[in-house]
Amino acid sequence: METLRQEIMRRLEAAALTAGEISRALGIREREVLEHLPHVARSLATRGKRLEVVPFRCISCGHVFESRKRFTRPGRCPRCRKTRIEKPRFRVIKDR
Repeated sequence: METLRQEIMRRLEAAALTAGEISRALGIREREVLEHLPHVARSLATRGKRLEVVPFRCISCGHVFESRKRFTRPGRCPRCRKTRIEKPRFRVIKDR
């Protein structure tokens, strides 16, 4: 039987998913998925893989939060101050 983090890694190797999609698939809260992602990223690094994050993006103005390191959702866009933020997608890729 796989641990929760192993299950998250397996699903992210198969497809790029949002934290919400992962939480629905595993039957856990989205917040719990976000707590596991930093640990998943460290585990992947030891296996020659990495967690790629397609960054948050403002739906209103298109601003991309490229430099953001945290997995939690930003409160609002720094450019237009709107709160309509597209969730990031996560996937596992082989490290170069």
